[in-house]
Amino acid sequence: MQSYLKKYVGIIRSFNRYYTNVLGLLNQHFLDSPYSLSEVRILHEIEKTEQCTASMLADTLSMDVGYLSRILKKFQKSGLIEKKKSAEDKRSQYLTVTPFGKENQDQFNDRSDHQIEKLVETLPEEEIKMLARNMTSIETILTKGKNIRRSDITIRDDVRPGDAGYLTYLHGWIYKKEYDYSVAFEGYVAESFYQFLVQYNPEKDRLWCAEHEGEIVGCIGIVGRGERAQLRWFLLHPNYRGIGLGKDLFELAMSFAREKGFEKVYLETTNDLTRAIGMYTKAGFIKTAEKENRAWRDDLLGLEFEMEI
Repeated sequence: MQSYLKKYVGIIRSFNRYYTNVLGLLNQHFLDSPYSLSEVRILHEIEKTEQCTASMLADTLSMDVGYLSRILKKFQKSGLIEKKKSAEDKRSQYLTVTPFGKENQDQFNDRSDHQIEKLVETLPEEEIKMLARNMTSIETILTKGKNIRRSDITIRDDVRPGDAGYLTYLHGWIYKKEYDYSVAFEGYVAESFYQFLVQYNPEKDRLWCAEHEGEIVGCIGIVGRGERAQLRWFLLHPNYRGIGLGKDLFELAMSFAREKGFEKVYLETTNDLTRAIGMYTKAGFIKTAEKENRAWRDDLLGLEFEMEI
C-alpha cells in the first residue's frame, strides 16, 4: 500500500464500521423482517429494473451466481417474485415482483425511511443537507459519475453568497489538474468575479449555477459590455461531463444574450482548450484575435472568439 493511502484507508474503514453498526447491517434479519439485507436489496433491484434477468442482477450487485440463484428460488417459492419468458428470446426469463412482493417491498421502504428519519430528525436542516450532499459525493466519486443523469441536475440563475468563492476554487482546482495552470489563473478568476459582483445588473448580467444535491458542479455566465455580451466562466466538474449539461448551460447563456438584445457575443479562451474551441466554432463563433499569455503557463496563447446574434 502506498504510504499516503494508509491514513485514508483507516478513516474510510472506521466510517464503514460506524455506519454498519448504525443501520444494523450485521443483523441476521434486516429491519426486523424475515429477510437479510442481501435479500432485501435483490428484491429492490428486481422491482426497479425493467426486463430484469438473473445475470443482470449478478452483474449489478457483484454477487455469486450460485448464491443469487438460491435466493431467487426462495423468493419464487414464497410468492415474492415470478419468472416470465421473454417474447423476443424464449431462453431468457424476466424476473418481476408479484403484488405480494410489492407489498413486502413497500414495507421495507417505509421501515428504512423511518429508520433514517429517526437518525437525522434532531439535526438542523442545514446539517441534513450537508449529510445528504456528502453521501452523494461519495457515490459520485467512487462511480466517477457513471450513475448521474441529466435529470439529477438543477440549474439556477440567482446569485447567492458563496457562489463566487466556490466557483473560483473550482476553476483553480480543475485548471491546475487538467492544464497545469498556475495560481495566477485563480487570481484572475477571483478578480473577474469581484468585478461581476460589484457591478452586477440582472438586466444585462447573469450567472447560471448547475447543482447536484445542493453542490455546484458547473456554471456559465454572461456579462454585458455595451452592445456586446461576454460569455464567461463556462466550467463543468469532470464527473458531470457527457450528460448534456454543458449544452444546456451554453444554450441558456446564448438565449439570454439574444433576449437582452446584444448584437454580438464574445469570449476569451486559450489555445489548449481544444474541446471547448470545437464547440464554440461549431456554434458559429469566429476567432478574432490571439496573443501570448505567459501568466498562467509559459506556452499559452490567449484567443478571442466572437459571434453575431
